[in-house]
Amino acid sequence: QVQVVESGGGLVQAGGSLRLSCTASGRTFTDYAMGWFRQTPGQEREFVAAISRSGSNTEYAGSVKGRFTISRDNAKNTVYLQMNSLKPEDTAVYYCGATSASISRYYTRLASYNYWGQGTQVTVSS
Repeated sequence: QVQVVESGGGLVQAGGSLRLSCTASGRTFTDYAMGWFRQTPGQEREFVAAISRSGSNTEYAGSVKGRFTISRDNAKNTVYLQMNSLKPEDTAVYYCGATSASISRYYTRLASYNYWGQGTQVTVSS
């Protein structure tokens, strides 16, 4: 079992920044690649960003590339999502997930993730 907890969501104006944190416990953190997904009412959960076990490989959705940065601190069992130049369309509940997949093409797939956090709300006002 892995417990995943997100934090850092909130309300921010368009053009502003927010940093989300995700802490995992229960297993060796480096056994998992980590990903961020987001979801709005009536929509499927959407891939945002992912990072490999070592942190050497990252992937981003085209809609956030250049604005968002994913990173991880394995000593703290924590993954971060730094969100800059936020837009109203970034408004969503953001979820952190852990996957045992080790091939990067699987990181964007919702079904690849074994564990999920409870989500944290991000609201971007115009």
